[in-house]
Amino acid sequence: MEKNKIYECKIENYTAEGMGVARIDGMAVFVPGAAAGDSLKVKIVKVQKNLAYGKIEQILDPAPVRQKPTCPVYDKCGGCNFLHLTYEEELRLKGQRVEDALRRIGGFDISIAPAHGSTREAYRNKAQFPVTTVRGKTRFGFYRSRSHDVVPCDGCMIQSESANALAAAVCRWMDESGALPYDETTGKGLVRHIYVRNGKYGCHLCIIATSAKLPKLQLLIDYAQDAAPDLEGIVVNINSQKTNKILGDTCKTLWGKDRLTDDLLGLKFELSPLSFYQVNHTQAENLYQKALEYADLKETDLALDLYCGVGTITLLLAQKCRQAVGNEIVPAAIDNANENAARNGIDNVRFILGDAGKVSETLLNEGLRPDVIVCDPPRKGMDQLAIDSIAAMDPKRVVYVSCDPASLARDAALMARKGFKLRKAEAFDMFPGTANVETVALFER
Repeated sequence: MEKNKIYECKIENYTAEGMGVARIDGMAVFVPGAAAGDSLKVKIVKVQKNLAYGKIEQILDPAPVRQKPTCPVYDKCGGCNFLHLTYEEELRLKGQRVEDALRRIGGFDISIAPAHGSTREAYRNKAQFPVTTVRGKTRFGFYRSRSHDVVPCDGCMIQSESANALAAAVCRWMDESGALPYDETTGKGLVRHIYVRNGKYGCHLCIIATSAKLPKLQLLIDYAQDAAPDLEGIVVNINSQKTNKILGDTCKTLWGKDRLTDDLLGLKFELSPLSFYQVNHTQAENLYQKALEYADLKETDLALDLYCGVGTITLLLAQKCRQAVGNEIVPAAIDNANENAARNGIDNVRFILGDAGKVSETLLNEGLRPDVIVCDPPRKGMDQLAIDSIAAMDPKRVVYVSCDPASLARDAALMARKGFKLRKAEAFDMFPGTANVETVALFER
């Protein structure tokens, strides 16, 4: 295999990140933007010991699942991976990705159907746009793949109409007020990101800046209200650190409400810019409905929700059982969870602050024996202590909500060694166009 040499090949499958996979002279070659079934001319750009990377030089014979991307900056922006594929193919490969992980990493003999689909356009209720200057004008956009170079765009197809309109309004205000985009290399500038969240009743604007002092504030308010008549509030989030982390720890309200209100499966939640919340509202409801179905709670049951965040799943569980206990390591999330319980008049819940593994061990020592445990861990999955404690509490069922098939498969194998059987799992496309996929899995004793 020679770097910079052009080879002809046929794409056979996909990597977990969505790159096409071809075999050239017995070596696996990963090709971004390829579709299974494509016949291509590929230029090799990097050669490693057991694999290589290439880029498409020419499409000789396009696969039936290939289509023209509807986004004008798709080949530059790092946000989406699969807009060159039909949606049916995207759903198929996401289900296949979950199945492959459970088979290869977990050792399970299981079949996973194509992922449950969503709309591909305007599905996000949260937008975070970096800003830059192009020919003397402020532009919003997204980062180029594997870099922090901003690719400007006039509007993103997966974001809401109000998010795109508010981003354009903020750029106009920046140009007229003299507020400069933040430069990561020098640490100079004021505005880092434009952050918009949408809810059932309206939208919320957050300016992520190095200082709470914004010039010509009334002009910003006027432009934002004109862009989004259902705007509920404007806040500034202060991040003065020289870092690529988006959000700082402090928010200040500039106009209107400091939080956004939304409904999820009949429950009301108030969201600050710092609150975690699923970005695809309709698909989140479908995902949680499936988790509740798998939990199969009885009125006399006790449920434990590990990694509960602001209590979304915990409160849904509490409506179906005797008592629900939620656990989360982030103090602000526990505060929000208690507020959400009170807001919805749900009093058969208890929220505990701490690491999931240690809290599970504490509850075990208290004699807590939940009938059902639901866990929705971060991408890295659960640690051994949490799995050991879950097994020791001996629930009838464990419902595992996962955002990473690899960590799910690893944890599923550990659960199997503790006497649990993986009964079934279903994939959900929470982020159409991207390589991410969510899974709900059911384990039983």
